[in-house]
Amino acid sequence: MGKITILDEHIANQIAAGEVVERPSSVVKELVENAVDAGSTRIDVSIEEGGLQLIRVTDNGGGIEEDDVEAAFFRHATSKIATTQDLFSIRTLGFRGEALPSIAAVSKVECLTSHGSTGLGVRLRIEGGTVRLKEDAAAPRGTDLSVRELFYNTPARLKYMKTVQTELGHVTDYMYRLALAYPNIAFTLKHNGHVLLQTLGSGDLLQAVAAVYGSSLAKSMLKIEGETLDYKLEGLISKPELTRANRGGITTVINGRYIRSFPVNQALLQGYHTLLPIGRFPVAVLHLTMDPTLVDVNVHPAKLEVRFSKEPELIALIENAVRETLGRQRLIPQGAAPAAPARVREQLVQEQLELYRPQAAAAAEPAAAPQAAVRSEAPAAAPSASAIGGVPRSAGTPAAAAQPQQQAPWAPPARADGPAASAPRLREAPAAYAERPAQPRGPGDAREAAAASGALLRALAQTEASAPPALPAFPKLTPIGQLHGTYIVAQNEEGLFLVDQHAAHERINYEHYFDLFGRPAEASQELLVPMTLEYTSVEALRLTEKLPQLEQAGVYLEPFGGTSFLVRAYPHWLPKGEEQAIVEEMIDLLLQDKKGIDIAKFREKAAIMCSCKASIKANQSMGTLEIEVLLDRLAACRNPYTCPHGRPIVVSFSTYELEKMFKRVM
Repeated sequence: MGKITILDEHIANQIAAGEVVERPSSVVKELVENAVDAGSTRIDVSIEEGGLQLIRVTDNGGGIEEDDVEAAFFRHATSKIATTQDLFSIRTLGFRGEALPSIAAVSKVECLTSHGSTGLGVRLRIEGGTVRLKEDAAAPRGTDLSVRELFYNTPARLKYMKTVQTELGHVTDYMYRLALAYPNIAFTLKHNGHVLLQTLGSGDLLQAVAAVYGSSLAKSMLKIEGETLDYKLEGLISKPELTRANRGGITTVINGRYIRSFPVNQALLQGYHTLLPIGRFPVAVLHLTMDPTLVDVNVHPAKLEVRFSKEPELIALIENAVRETLGRQRLIPQGAAPAAPARVREQLVQEQLELYRPQAAAAAEPAAAPQAAVRSEAPAAAPSASAIGGVPRSAGTPAAAAQPQQQAPWAPPARADGPAASAPRLREAPAAYAERPAQPRGPGDAREAAAASGALLRALAQTEASAPPALPAFPKLTPIGQLHGTYIVAQNEEGLFLVDQHAAHERINYEHYFDLFGRPAEASQELLVPMTLEYTSVEALRLTEKLPQLEQAGVYLEPFGGTSFLVRAYPHWLPKGEEQAIVEEMIDLLLQDKKGIDIAKFREKAAIMCSCKASIKANQSMGTLEIEVLLDRLAACRNPYTCPHGRPIVVSFSTYELEKMFKRVM
């Protein structure tokens, strides 16, 4: 007699429940998705004790016909697909017909449903997969499905459930995702009678974001759109200053289905390139629409992962859409709460006194010189400009500064929205500071300024003149001074600005070195005395395989016997005094990446290393001319708002915010 037997239907359902019903959130997911497929415009979810005692889902959808109520709880019973071809054009959230029988096998289920508007429906009660009751009952149009005592007949599964708060967290997370996926449906989630989520169902995605994340975050979201022949992208993304410590704030919706996709997440992060701090992630809701034949949703037990037919095209669409959306914004974080309406400020602002008068300042000029002379005799006087052209620097000085003859004089890129072109868009600066001449800090500053005018330009930003895409105008700033030798204090008619001098110079140098690393063959120079590097035997074997990648970055190594290597050449514009350290770090990058690093990413990381080492450090004083040149070069950058590591460069305080701090506005 054969040993192989066909399992009983009840046992088969309990086995299937192990895959479909992992925890209470799985039940909520399946029931709410069925309600969405039924065309509901309102879905109410009520749970008790994290869903272990009760899960109740009520909707106003199409309901279930009387003849189909019991059949809906059979395995693989579905109204969503009929043929093999339907699997390749799935437009509904559910299609397998496994959820209801699997849930009914491990709980006590009661279903009250009505298909018409007559007020007559059907009540079906199932316990552990067995039908206990089926009767006619009064019911409004839609379905009211309750799941009680989940896993009551599988104590081993019940034993390994997490705490109530943990299970509740999984339920709320999924409900948040579905609310963001369907802003046209009014969702309500209650736990032990307390409302945790309530959306209006108005169809406005921004209102759904406000219901989930709060109104303050919703106000800072940016609308994103993009379209190709195969894909359409709509949604909202956060500004770079609004970030999370994990990817939990990213919601991706494919044809109405919430999914988790690593390639989509990476495309989103690549669009934020150098705008996010390390280890921080944006908040985003991406709605992607495509033909169902381009995506396979039948590759994951919980249908949370999919496969795309034209993934590279989709990745490019997301990257470009995010980059263009952020590129149209002025990404300067506010230092305080948003300004109130202008009419309120005009009514409440006190009379302002003009504290600076050009005539009085001109009369006071002769008296300023003796005071400056006294300051110059103090032991703590500011050091004179170093050999880089007027900018006090550390040992990390770019070699380009010492070799100005190898580059053409720097010229600002032609920007359609640069400081000059953007001037008509800004109100004219008040004469109190717009026309005020820069004041020398000491008697030597005037001489240093003249000497610095040429060399400083080369030291701060030796970049090729190019025409980057149009960006929002970087504000024209008038420097006031320095704070702790680290932050530049500047102003314009909009308010007060603080600029991180190291981050600003780092951004300038990054764009400079990034362009140079794109053509390393033009700048590689052979060394008279090669550098010798030593590695372990394992590292030496791996480094030998990576030599071609180093050559593409302008660094030429050759084996020197055993585990030694000679550095024969490297780009001449590497920061002076840091050449060996940078070459060693570039090699470490290659050795750490076991899967193989893309040459473009390798060049970018090398540019970041060079820019950091060659930039002005904190606690370094700068003269007025030096600050002005630094701000001008920053305004000419393609992205003047964050350093290559994603930290903000500029923080602003509006005039209204300052007036409010001093109670000039009540």
